[in-house]
Parts: sequence; structure tokens; C-alpha cells
Amino acid sequence: MAPPAPPPPPPMCFPFSSNRSRFKEANPLALVRTDSEKSDVNSYGQDNTSFYSQRSAERSPAPSRPSAKLVRSGSVSTTRTLTSDRDQEKLQFDSDSEQYDVPASPNNRSQSKISHLSRDATKRSLVRADSKRSAKWGYGWGIGKAKERERELLDRSPSVNSERPPPPQYDSPTRSSSRSSRSKRPPFYSNNSSSTLVGSAYERKINDVESIKERIDSTERLEQIRKLMMKDNLDYYVVPSEDAHQSEYVSAGDKRREWISGFSGSAGQAIISKTAAYLVTDSRYWLQARAQVDPNWHIIAAGAADAPKDWIEWLVDRAKDTKVGIDARMISHEKATRLNTQLNAKGSKLIFPPQNFIDLCWKDKPPRSREPVFIQSIEFSGREASSKIAEVRQWVRSQPPAVIPYSKSPPTPAQAHVGTLISSLSNIAYLLNLRGSDIPFNPLFYAYLFISIDRVILFLDAAKLTDDIEDYLRALKIQRRDYNDIWPFLRRREWGEGRLLINAETSYAISLMLTHFRYTVVPSLVDNMKAIKNEVELEGLRRAYLRDGAAYVRWLAWLEHKIRQGYDITEYEAAWRLTEYRRQNKHYWGLAYENISASGPNAALPHYSPSKSNARMIDRETPYLNDSGAQYRDGTCDTTRTVHFGRPTQDQSEAYTRVLQGHIAVDSVIFPEGTTGSQLDVLARRALWKDGLNYLHGTGHGFGSFLNVHEGPHGFSSNVPLVPGHVITNEPGFYLEGKWGMRIESALSVRRVRTKGEFSGDIWLGFERLTCVPIQTRMVKENMLTKEEKQWLKDHNKKCLERLEPYLKEDKRALKWLKREAERGIGIAAPGPGGITIDWD
Repeated sequence: MAPPAPPPPPPMCFPFSSNRSRFKEANPLALVRTDSEKSDVNSYGQDNTSFYSQRSAERSPAPSRPSAKLVRSGSVSTTRTLTSDRDQEKLQFDSDSEQYDVPASPNNRSQSKISHLSRDATKRSLVRADSKRSAKWGYGWGIGKAKERERELLDRSPSVNSERPPPPQYDSPTRSSSRSSRSKRPPFYSNNSSSTLVGSAYERKINDVESIKERIDSTERLEQIRKLMMKDNLDYYVVPSEDAHQSEYVSAGDKRREWISGFSGSAGQAIISKTAAYLVTDSRYWLQARAQVDPNWHIIAAGAADAPKDWIEWLVDRAKDTKVGIDARMISHEKATRLNTQLNAKGSKLIFPPQNFIDLCWKDKPPRSREPVFIQSIEFSGREASSKIAEVRQWVRSQPPAVIPYSKSPPTPAQAHVGTLISSLSNIAYLLNLRGSDIPFNPLFYAYLFISIDRVILFLDAAKLTDDIEDYLRALKIQRRDYNDIWPFLRRREWGEGRLLINAETSYAISLMLTHFRYTVVPSLVDNMKAIKNEVELEGLRRAYLRDGAAYVRWLAWLEHKIRQGYDITEYEAAWRLTEYRRQNKHYWGLAYENISASGPNAALPHYSPSKSNARMIDRETPYLNDSGAQYRDGTCDTTRTVHFGRPTQDQSEAYTRVLQGHIAVDSVIFPEGTTGSQLDVLARRALWKDGLNYLHGTGHGFGSFLNVHEGPHGFSSNVPLVPGHVITNEPGFYLEGKWGMRIESALSVRRVRTKGEFSGDIWLGFERLTCVPIQTRMVKENMLTKEEKQWLKDHNKKCLERLEPYLKEDKRALKWLKREAERGIGIAAPGPGGITIDWD
């Protein structure tokens, strides 16, 4: 009778899926060893004994022996954290997530005993309980069998030090199957880089417990909102994704749109009517939105053909004698005035309920962070906060009074501008050289800042202060008041006579509180100050991108090494490992945004981020895309590379080559002063357009110096002229829905360049590339590139070797990988006679 089929794979540890296209036979000769274990293996191999004879002996009865006493090892080995008193009784071989136990062999056992091994013994020589007949060694997410075995030993042993408890229990189902009886035991290959997790990395991995997220049923929540709408006689209620400071990324307690809809993307608006619910989002999130929301919601694909460009246009098209409700704090002055004007033309109007409907219904809303703020020193900022405040004051003085154009009367004190109110969290952090931890991935803190000619007031909760911060604020002569005191301050007009300067992104609630007689809307000075990096900030970004590039290369070398050895690695595991490499860097603070780690159809989602429970295995048939970055005290990094671990198809190679050509075109451009990013955007798309291809997201954005990863006002979709000191990303891509996607992203800084003609003088600008990560040439079709493009690609990869080699001297595997990429030709050899293919690496 045939053996029963193995049980289904566990959902969290090994997320295989039934529709996987890849179940090829992996090379079983791929057990990886780390440096710290090589000496044990070498000494073990010198005994002239055979593993098979050991297994044969293992089957014979052995005299009983006292149980081993488990103690903490004092060894400095990077691959073991537990050992027993009888070290010579067992050798433990540890790959990155699995452990194989091989009993020691006495020296008097004969090599000739191999012939006496039965088929069953050979079959048992190296087998995992969770292996499948495909001989594909699972390398998904989880703590691995080694960790489970350690916990079992800890549970049985009373002698383990009780001061350090074992890791938390992780109950994972297993699959029962065995390898073919003809499989050979893998030899031990040395691993030039230690990649086994120990210490804090090990603790982080086993404690990274994820609750499986299910699609929420929004029926009851929508009913609660509609009951509140009835009280105010509203036809629609809008739930934006932003917070009261118009932040792109928000804290857990400000994720109101996600709470009501289940959609977790960073951009989108929920609009609730009396009978239906709508989610409006752009092309980056169309597929993600369809997957996350329940049937109560209708997805509005903003920006699609024959579709509205944004939620305001969609709402206005449907409005006729309607009342639209929204929290005035969650919409900017610019959007509110534009929407109100268009609604009034249709007999409709905006209503601002005094309380947020989501907050009234959200019973377990997370509290706001109480983490203290900290100082960003002059070493990283390059400019004192007092100097920045003085520049803002000078700007306030220079603003003309708000006189009616046709008035001939002299300006009154009420028309003079006496101060400015800043609500942007990144602008406040930049001006004061302070950072915080209130919003994930962004070193920001919740506050408002008032600057007038004679005083500065910071509205910040007292819980976020330390003695050092209080001394720092006193030295700057900054008065502190509680965060919520901003509203009585505005209501009482505590600054006296005169008008305040605000920008278009200020919360509309502030505009309503001031009334139009008390404010003037102007472009933000601080946005421009922050966007133009000084030399200290630029040098910090160069250093940060070098360190980050070294971590990225170490990770790429590790990832390719594991995949080539037959391990299955999930998108989540790959992203997690990259974070661990970055964590080792100097000045590391955290991730700059959630890791985008995508293979196959997931890569066709520009902002897909894997979770532990549903991550896909990285395959060898489609490109793998990783878009990730880190926050360092001296800079914010944002890098994307797309790689292929097999033989790319013709379509993949052609699309990737077109993306690369667009990337090179932007990187190499020379342009005169006054040129805007939007005027250069076509360069990134021109090569794709030749083949009728395109991408629907922006080509690039500004980024901060240990601030937000998205920063304005410049960008390749902006009409703001680029100037020296601006930093901007260059990230064209292409996405084939349901199949695969690709993107190449590098960070650039704008600089002056010398030209041959110097027409009109020294007005010519170009880009300096900050990102230092090689671009894989495997998917590039050499015959599609021009001579200049080929040289650019070779020069870039060689420059990466020159600049990163000093950072990789201790990592032989990464250095070997980097040298290979720098010297490698473009493309791969075409199949030979009979379809035979050979990849020389």
C-alpha cells in the first residue's frame, strides 16, 4: 500500500503554495558550514572514518550512558549558543536555519563497513522530518529545527541557568516524508562568511511573532459610521490616510483609513456613503487594495484611463446637493479650499463634525508614543538650530503686509505679518535639530512650532522631554507648551495683532480657527531650506550610502549563495536578513520604510511588502525585486535592485534593458539651471515607450538627511527647478500584472558640471550618484545597448568594487561576489545545440 500523503505545509514556517511552478530536484550536495565550524569538520575528517560506517554502527545496540548535562557554552563560536558536557559525543552542524546531528565515530571503525549499509540506513543518513520528496530543502521563515531541538533539551534539563530563560515556545506543524533512498549525503562546504544568527539577532528572529492577519469584515464598522452620519445628515464621510500634520507615514493610532477598510497602503482615501463604501487609491496599490478589502468596498483606480485622477474629482463628479463630512484636521488647507469651491458650484458643501467618527468607533485605538526626543548634533546637521530660526525670522520680516490690491490706505498693524506657524513634523525636526520616534520609519515627533519676531513656542508634550532636551530648549530660548495647547493659543490670538504665515499643507482646522483675516498662505520656506542639503549633510549621505551599499552587497552575496545551494528562501526571510546586515552598520537607527521584497507576481505590485505568514518563495524563473532603505544618523538611504537567479526569458531581458536605459539616461543628463524634474521625467520613459511599455508611478522623489524618505518640494513629477544640493532618486521600472516586475533605483545629488561650450556661463548641472550597489548584468541584452550605455554599466560596477572593497575585507564571500559582478560581461550565453545552456559564474 502506498504511504499516506504528507500533511499540508505549515502556514508560517514554510509557506509553499500548491501552484508553484518550480519543483525541480535541488542538488542535495549543499549542506553549508560556517567558518567557526570548519576546524571541527577538518579534525573530524582526519580520522579516516566514514559517515556511512557511523550510521551502520548507530543501528547496533549501544550501552546506556548517563544523560548529557546541558550548560551554556563559553565558546566564542559564532554558530553555537548551547553545548553539552560531552562535546565529543556529538557534532552539530548548523546551517542558517536547520541543524543536522551526526554521532561521533570511534577511530577503530572500518571503512569497509559501507558495503554493509542497508538501503534504509542510507535513507536515514541525512533526513529531515519536514522534507518533501522533491529534495527541495525548505528555507522559509521560522526558527528551524535546530531551535526546536534546543528548546526540547532545555525543557528536559534541570541544569540550565534559570536566570536566562529559553526562547518562547513556537509550535509549528511538521511534514512527514523522506528523501529517496538513493540520495547521497551532502558533503560539508565551507562558508566564507559567518551567517548563522546568534545573540541579539537570534533573539530578534525567534521573537518576531506575527499574528496572521485576516481580511476584516467591515460591515459592523460601516454601520457605526453611518449611524453617526445620520445625526449630521451627511451623504458622504471621507476618511483620509493622513494625520493632523499631513504626514505620509502615520503612527498606529492615526491609521484610521486602514481600520475602517483593511487597506494598509500609504496612500488612499475611504469614502463612505449611505449605501456603499469606496476606496480611492493610485496605481501603486490597485492590486493590493483588491486583495485587502472585503466585498463592502468598491475600488476606484485613480489615474487609470477613463477614471478620475484623484478622490476629489471622483467625489465632485457624484456630488449634487450633498453634504460631505470630514475631520478638518485631516485635510490640508489647499485640498479643503479646492474641494469646497468645486462642491459649492454643485450646490453641495463640506461639513466638519467636531469629533472624528473613526475615533468615536475605534475602541482599542493605540495610544500615542511617549518616547523622548533627542538631539541631532551639528556633526550630522551641519548647521545650528539658532541659525535656522534666525533665517525664518528674517523671512517673516521680509513679507509684505496683506494689503488689498486696490486699497490706497497705508497698511495697518493687523495686516502686518508677525510670525509663522509650522505644522509639518519633518520641518519642525529639521529646524530645531531634534529627532523622535513617534512614527514608524521616520525619526519624527508630534509637535507644532510657532516662530515670531520675538519668541519661539514649541507645542510638545512634557512626557517627551529629558533634562538634556530642557537645557537645549532653554539655550535656544524656546518656550514649551503642551501639544494640545495649540488650539487655545490660536483661539485667543496670543501673538497679538498681525497675521500668521502658513503653507498650503497646513491642516484646514488651523485655517478655520484663525479665520482668513488672520493668516496668509505662502510657499513654505522651511521646505526649501530642508531640501537643499549643505556640505556636511551631503558628505553624511555619501558615507551612509557607502555603508548601506556594503550591507546590500553582503546580503546579495548571501542570498545568491543560499539559492544556488538549493535552499528555498522566502521574500520575508530575504528582507529580514538584509535588515540584519544593515543593523551592523555605524549610525544605524532603523529602516527608512517597510521592506519591499517581491518575487514573481508580487513584484508586479510596486509597493508590495511581504508578511511572514504569506511570503512567497524566491524563484529562479522570475526577477526578484528588493526596494529597501535604512535610516542612519548621517543620512536616509533608499535603494532598489532587481536580480535574476536563473535564465531570464526574452521578455524579461528586453523589459529590464529598457528600464536600465531609462535609468542611465537620467543619471547621465546635463541640463541648464531652471530645469525642473518634470522636464527630465521623459528621459526615464523614452526607452520603454519605444516598445510600448510604461510605469504609472513617479520616476523619483527627494529624500531627507535622517528624515523622511519622501521629501519635497522637488522631484521628477514636480515643477520646482532643480538646484545644487537637491538629492533625488532615479527609479524607472516596469510591471507585468500577475507575472513579474522590475525596478532600478539609485540616489542622486544635483551638482554643477563643467561643459565644453559653457554657453551662457556656469549654469550647467548634472547628477552625482550616491548609491553604490552593482547592477546585475544577467538580464541585460547587450545588443540593445549603445556603446555609451555599455561603458556606463561597466564603469558603475567597477566603481562599486573600488569604493566598497575596503568595507568588505572581512567578508570573503561578499568580496568575491562583488569582484565577479565588476568583471562580468553583459548578458548570458544563448542556448547551444539541443538547447544546452551553461552559466559560467
